[in-house]
Amino acid sequence: MSLSDQMNIANRLTIFRIVLVPVFIGLMYYEQFWTNVIATVIYTVAAVTDYVDGYIARKYNLVTDLGKILDPIADKVLVTSSLVVFVELNRLEGIVVIILIARDLAISALRNFAASKGLVIAAGLGGKIKTGFQMVGVGCIIFKNELFGLDIMLIGKVLVYLSVILSIHSAWIYYRNFINSEHA
Repeated sequence: MSLSDQMNIANRLTIFRIVLVPVFIGLMYYEQFWTNVIATVIYTVAAVTDYVDGYIARKYNLVTDLGKILDPIADKVLVTSSLVVFVELNRLEGIVVIILIARDLAISALRNFAASKGLVIAAGLGGKIKTGFQMVGVGCIIFKNELFGLDIMLIGKVLVYLSVILSIHSAWIYYRNFINSEHA
């Protein structure tokens, strides 16, 4: 299947998600009320396309090799670039970002190693819950403003801290399941 044959709506949404990242990242550097709001809207659109492109690909049998490569890259670019900028803008502590990035690298390495042995490690419930907390938390930290008297950035930090705990726990589950599958 040629590259042009793989450029279906799901893969176009994935590429769109990647293109949106520098736009909302650039807006975050202005540190103004409206730029934070616009950056949050753009981030939210990008985050929602993560679910929409996967849904479309599965429902309409549009899963492609290109999509299998691009989708996880788009996810990592979306979240990791936000986390790194948060450290630079003093919105989040570096150790939190290090743990989250290290966990993602470790799980990617485990999946690659398992694949070399003919095993597939699917995303588990813990990883999906972690991603949900992380995505919403990142959006709240991008927003940064108060809303209805609530400190949205603080809520975002709490959600990201919870995602750290869930990250560590789900990584342990992935590794435990892999080791158990090797001994089965």
